[in-house]
Amino acid sequence: MNQIEILAQLFKEFPGIGERQAKRFVYFLLHKNPIYVNDLGEAIMKIKSEIRQCPSCYLFFQSERSVLCETCANPKTDHTSLLIIEKDADYESIKKSKNYSGMYFILGGLIPIVTKDTPNFVRVNELMKVVENRFKSEGLKEIIIALSLNPQGENTDTHIRELLNEYDGKIKISSLGRGLSTGSELEYADSETIKNALRNRS
Repeated sequence: MNQIEILAQLFKEFPGIGERQAKRFVYFLLHKNPIYVNDLGEAIMKIKSEIRQCPSCYLFFQSERSVLCETCANPKTDHTSLLIIEKDADYESIKKSKNYSGMYFILGGLIPIVTKDTPNFVRVNELMKVVENRFKSEGLKEIIIALSLNPQGENTDTHIRELLNEYDGKIKISSLGRGLSTGSELEYADSETIKNALRNRS
């Protein structure tokens, strides 16, 4: 296997990238000047050494001192509300909408419809620990499940609700309402759509 194929195989591991696109990335780099390629390599190395993951919500963020991300460390954040989302990009979309001021929890993925090994796909065990701790120590009142409206998102929503069944009547559990069209991903929703989905949660 030559270097073009080796690099193409690495690019294929990126989400949504097939063999043809991976090869296009490789040839793009071959046409760029050495300075660009060197800067890209350095940026990739730095992202692993300078970006940390919040132990509270699992968001990736950059900080030299703080252990917690900006939202979790902010005393003005509403600790009685918890928004469950799939990935970091969803966090950024909701933040930009400026329609939610509570805590977050990033699942790290969605649960495939056919699987017996759920913990390998999402942080369900970590989620349950967070919910238990915040219910006992911070008076958690509401959990909002904010996942994409596709089959995997709906399957994950159902699974989470089953896990949270013990809190029925103690914590309000809701999901995003009208605003998001069926099949859409939260990451690509505009601020107005997210605003309506949060307002109409049920």
